[in-house]
Amino acid sequence: MALAAFDGLTSRRLAALLALACLGALGGAFTMQWLGYKPCELCYLQRIAYYAGAPTAAAAALAGPGARRALLWALALAFLANAGLGVYHSGVEWKLWAGPTACTGEALPTAKDMADFMKRLQTTQVVRCDEPAIRILGLSMAGWNAILSSGLAAAAAMGAVMAAKRTGTAR
Repeated sequence: MALAAFDGLTSRRLAALLALACLGALGGAFTMQWLGYKPCELCYLQRIAYYAGAPTAAAAALAGPGARRALLWALALAFLANAGLGVYHSGVEWKLWAGPTACTGEALPTAKDMADFMKRLQTTQVVRCDEPAIRILGLSMAGWNAILSSGLAAAAAMGAVMAAKRTGTAR
């Protein structure tokens, strides 16, 4: 009964929903940034899958079944990799492993003298990757990204399988 809403779901519609989900995720990220939660280097990296995913999913929605299947598999792999990046970032935030030195509090670049050091100290603003800007229901934005990306990867894979069945290439 609960799955009845998915009865009319086709790979084309699923691809369109994936495009909307990518745009929604980016909208959420931009809103959080507008509210004052500054993204770190890893946060920006996690957005790449959504930047690429929205037009790719839109192209998949407009493509024929064969091309749609290939594009959806590419999306599934991209979001699976992005989920891994979200897990990595979450682990950095929970101090389970070290993060990139560019955003985990390493020293400033070498200064010529004390005046230069003070100037660099005042102008350098590093958003740390190992300190979450906010936690929502116990998870940071990186944790939520890992969950969302996993779901989008599964949905894209499901759409690819649906497209394969339509073309008769499913095994």
